[in-house]
Amino acid sequence: MMDRTDRHCRYLLRLLGPEMLLYTEMVVGQAVLHGDQQRHLGYDPVEHPLALQLGGSDPQILAEAAVAGAERGYDEINLNIGCPSDRVQSGEFGACLMDQPARVADCVSAIRERVAVPVTIKSRIGIDDKDDYAFLGDFVASLSEAGVDTFIVHARKAILAGLSPAENRTIPPLRYERVYQLKQDFPHLHISINGGIRTTADALSHLQHVDGVMIGRQAYADPFWLSELHAAIFGTESLQSRDGIVRQMADYAAKAMSEGARLNHVTRHMLGLYAGQRGARAWRRFLSQEVHKPDAGPELLVDSLRFVT
Repeated sequence: MMDRTDRHCRYLLRLLGPEMLLYTEMVVGQAVLHGDQQRHLGYDPVEHPLALQLGGSDPQILAEAAVAGAERGYDEINLNIGCPSDRVQSGEFGACLMDQPARVADCVSAIRERVAVPVTIKSRIGIDDKDDYAFLGDFVASLSEAGVDTFIVHARKAILAGLSPAENRTIPPLRYERVYQLKQDFPHLHISINGGIRTTADALSHLQHVDGVMIGRQAYADPFWLSELHAAIFGTESLQSRDGIVRQMADYAAKAMSEGARLNHVTRHMLGLYAGQRGARAWRRFLSQEVHKPDAGPELLVDSLRFVT
């Protein structure tokens, strides 16, 4: 998720889901090659398994960016063919590329020639008026022939003109059955589903039809829920408590601040940790107000526990 799943957020999510595959926010290929690589590609080793999600449409630029990611140790390169924002469209990548499967195949081929890690696709079920199952099936078939064997499909179409990215996450209806049909028609492919998954029951129901679920906004809004979901999917008991997570994040914040991060870079991702719990509002208010003070340090996180314990 753009402006959400940075390295500090992913560290928190890893504590809550030890075996889940994490994804970076989308990084534009040009930014990897010409920007601050440590900022775009840096991560803590605890984040593995970790996929680098790239955006772009130039095969050679994407291949070079993928090489940089592979050299950094990323476990997967994911190509975003699902983002509908105007800025992404102006760069001729994201969801608009669903209408150019040959170009996407060229990008995939160029990346696969340069890296040994898996190359995967994140897409929608369609775009604008090209939203029937035949369009989606042809898109997946063409990229399967190019060597892609894993697809993560947001079960809404993208409307490329007239809707904001937020509206594109809510207005087009969810068509889960389209993603289920993909798995039936392409049983040899790994198909994961995304979009509107808010409960453990939802996730387990989808897993009766597809190979995986991708969780986005719900995990950010209520991150502790991931520990419940992890236990249900992987059959493990959660050994974490919210207070324990806060203390671990205080230790992490100390390390991050020693490397140049500000405390709010870490805490902004934690504000949903006590969602629905007694004292949550006071806890969020305390962090939001105190974290910007000049003397705010990692001990502030431990101090915040007095509002919720």
